[in-house]
Amino acid sequence: MTRPRYDLELLLDVAIEEFTKRGYDGTSIEHLSAATGLSKSSLYHHVEGKEHILRLGLERAVTPLLSLLDEPQAREGKAIDRLTYVLRRQIAILAEQLAAVTLLLRVRGNTETERWALEQRRTFDAFVADLVRAGVAEGDLRGDLDPAVVARLLSGTVNSLTEWYRPGHGSLSADALADTMLSSSLAGLRA
Repeated sequence: MTRPRYDLELLLDVAIEEFTKRGYDGTSIEHLSAATGLSKSSLYHHVEGKEHILRLGLERAVTPLLSLLDEPQAREGKAIDRLTYVLRRQIAILAEQLAAVTLLLRVRGNTETERWALEQRRTFDAFVADLVRAGVAEGDLRGDLDPAVVARLLSGTVNSLTEWYRPGHGSLSADALADTMLSSSLAGLRA
């Protein structure tokens, strides 16, 4: 029987799964070696070490999430429209990078890479909170609700999808899921 040939992307797929299952601290290079069928020296051919693998895996989630904040639809126009766009894209990214987003949501800040990931999450969440505040100021969202709490609830709703959403297994498409989530979540927030 021949061993599977691994490239960096396949290695990251397996590592993300192992980190999510065992936790970063509970996953050793030996675990990754066993899960991939690669020797430790072969693993080090692809990466500098376990934390480097974690960083690359987290970048799969962080890079598209932060990139979406620079898209014109997230920066221009009415706040309610920008908020709707950001949430819709956040759901699409979650569906596309479900394993990496799940890993991102489970980091605890025990390493430099985990602290970096948490800071990126805070940047994203602050952007959403600013959109909620702007929506209140523009009169499109209710002013009697705390914008920071609303932003956390919206993010929590989207992030909870990692617990049950499985694309392509009879689930709603990411677009249909976004339609349902936005319709139900934003209806109670509109002024």
